[in-house]
Amino acid sequence: MIAGVNTESPPYRPALPLFPAGVVGSLPRPVWVRALVDPERREQLDTGERQRQLDVAVAFAIALQEAAGLDIVTDGEWRRDSYVGVVTEMWSGFQRGLKPGVPWWLTVIERISRKTEGVLAREVEFLRKHTTRHTKVCLPSPYLLGRRMWDHEFSRDAYATREAFMEALVPCLREELLATRDAGVDIVQIDDTHLCQFVAERERTRFSDWEQEINLCVSLINAVVEDVDGVTVAVHLCRGNRGRQGWGKEGGYEPIVPALRALNVHQYVMEFAIPAAGDVSVLAELPMGRQIGLGCVDCRNEHVDTPEEIRERVEAALQHVRPERILLNPDCGFAPGSGFDIPLDEAYKKLSNEVAAAVMLRDRYG
Repeated sequence: MIAGVNTESPPYRPALPLFPAGVVGSLPRPVWVRALVDPERREQLDTGERQRQLDVAVAFAIALQEAAGLDIVTDGEWRRDSYVGVVTEMWSGFQRGLKPGVPWWLTVIERISRKTEGVLAREVEFLRKHTTRHTKVCLPSPYLLGRRMWDHEFSRDAYATREAFMEALVPCLREELLATRDAGVDIVQIDDTHLCQFVAERERTRFSDWEQEINLCVSLINAVVEDVDGVTVAVHLCRGNRGRQGWGKEGGYEPIVPALRALNVHQYVMEFAIPAAGDVSVLAELPMGRQIGLGCVDCRNEHVDTPEEIRERVEAALQHVRPERILLNPDCGFAPGSGFDIPLDEAYKKLSNEVAAAVMLRDRYG
């Protein structure tokens, strides 16, 4: 058990209703929260005072989701500067700024080692103390981290190959997953946007054997989650989130369906609110025992989807998937990185409309 994790009986959480509504992970961060998580500024702040202010901020993020009516909440990832960068809180061995023109980019330069225990478990502990809703926490996949953080020039002395670095990450991420499970979280979501990039033909042609690359990704995730019980394991798949600039890759999920079927997870968190995501009929090809976190709310553009628009997207999916398998969520996190400048009030309106759509759907299909 990680030190500091609450071992008392959890607060009562009612069973999830039909069409439960939630978020993918992150919420937009106010400017003052961005300052608190800025890697360059945080060293100048008193640790205890910074933590106190973050506690207040995260409690607010939780309350916002509850006010919107969500059934599944996160801490908004407001303690992190990004969903990827959180790894530097847990392990040493990384350096920023080695990639020209990208000062925030992280590169592995030494063998990674444990720096702080229970980082994500403490996120869960605080979350569960401040809500009676179901809870979710996110961690990046080993394949995503390997694609992002291994560099041929700077990383070879630590890990001779990208694959060696990815394999070294497996036990580290598994340890985090088990710690969050033991802290009482309901859903652990593994983020792997790089797997979803293979939906684009242009991405597939970058590799001499793209199917082997996909198999590597799947085997790494399966190694992280092997024989883990007592928690719902989800995998998040999106085409990259560039905020107002849109997305990175285009194409339906069809090319990666065999990979999705091979993943040993309980839930796929997918996006379908953008035209780049392809036809929702692909859901019929997924295993019937798996849940679908259906991306039915656009998290990138300023248009606020109406409850009716959201309901129509879900009803399109219902042509291929039974109601009890579907959860509602936006396409992606509203702010995967702290620099994303989506208005928080906009996110609240979108989440409130997501909940209103869920109510409509329960009335119609419950």
